Amino acid sequence: MTGQSATERHRLPGNVKALALVSFFTDASSEIIYPLLPLFVTSQLGGSAKMLGVIEGAAETTAAVLKLASGWWSDRIGRRKSLVIAGYVLSSAARPLVALAQSATQVLGVRVADRVGKGVRGAPRDALLADSVPLEQRGRAFGLHRAADHAGAVVGPLVAFALLRWAGLDLRTLFLLAAVPGALACLALIAGVREPARRPGAAKPAPLDARLPGRFWGYLGVLIVFTLGNSTDAFLLLRASQLGVTAAMLPIVWAFLHVVKSLTSTPGGTLSDRVGRRPLIVAGWMLYAAVYVGFARAATTWHAWALFAVYGVFFGLTEGVEKALVADLVPAERRGAAYGWYNLAIGVGALPASVLFGAIWDRWGTGRAFVFGAAMSAAASLLLLLAVRPPFSSSGSPAVPDARADEREVARPD
Repeated sequence: MTGQSATERHRLPGNVKALALVSFFTDASSEIIYPLLPLFVTSQLGGSAKMLGVIEGAAETTAAVLKLASGWWSDRIGRRKSLVIAGYVLSSAARPLVALAQSATQVLGVRVADRVGKGVRGAPRDALLADSVPLEQRGRAFGLHRAADHAGAVVGPLVAFALLRWAGLDLRTLFLLAAVPGALACLALIAGVREPARRPGAAKPAPLDARLPGRFWGYLGVLIVFTLGNSTDAFLLLRASQLGVTAAMLPIVWAFLHVVKSLTSTPGGTLSDRVGRRPLIVAGWMLYAAVYVGFARAATTWHAWALFAVYGVFFGLTEGVEKALVADLVPAERRGAAYGWYNLAIGVGALPASVLFGAIWDRWGTGRAFVFGAAMSAAASLLLLLAVRPPFSSSGSPAVPDARADEREVARPD
């Protein structure tokens, strides 16, 4: 009986697994298109590097603004699944329409529509995931979710490669086929995810302007600094093509990146449960800086492959861990709004980061653009160590803040 009970405690809840499956299919759909989009925009539609930055930056900023509203609303109504469904359905319907675009501006419209769906679903989904697991499994749950997401991002480019190389499809036909895994994601979400029951005696959801803990806002400020140097990965794909990676091999490079992401995300999240979130995030951000310096100095095709591999480790150390730290810093009943603010902070930097990176690329070359990104990441790492002090237990290990203590901090005037 005791052994069975321990096994039950170790097993992740069904919601975590179902949401992981949803992300797997969604990323398979998205990544059939994404690694080929920079080539499509710049070669077939005549867009510039700066225009590519505008497309991706505007798309991510749109998503981030909507995540704030949808996260707060999911707190307010006490339900998250309906918003998550709406977001996934919208993205799955809009994404394949890039096949019909005749100009870079039309691609911008499709990408924004896709990201509107992401904005509607993102914060409620993360809050739903956090609501579904106990504290001691939080890092592992977010790590597994990211691992499944990246596994889908492996399958998508491999499917794209196979259809381009052996089926002889053109890019537009390939983009239309991205609708199939998108539909499977929606079916998995509707059938497999359940709305978690609200905790007995949970506090009434706070209004959007209610104060969240000061350490949370400090964390968001540091994230903005990092994001200003974290431009769209479309530039990495363009750099890979400069280094000799062919159009047919771009999806394979992208799939390779996501293999590394998938293999490292769950161990990274689990390790953060043991040693703390900040050490993992700082290590990841410094690795990011090293990768960007590497892209600035790269000279041959194998350099691109090696750098993409190391870049994947950066994601494993940071993606799930950054989100788990959000849940550590705020009361449970305000997680939806907190994830909304978290995504808004990233989105605020996404557009200027990508536009600035593209402008530096066009005017001064790739090397200076990548060095700029590395410098911002190093600065953010230092600020995270100095400015963000999450609560710690008496043993020195990370501890999730007590909800009542959070309430006192939120209520206390500055």
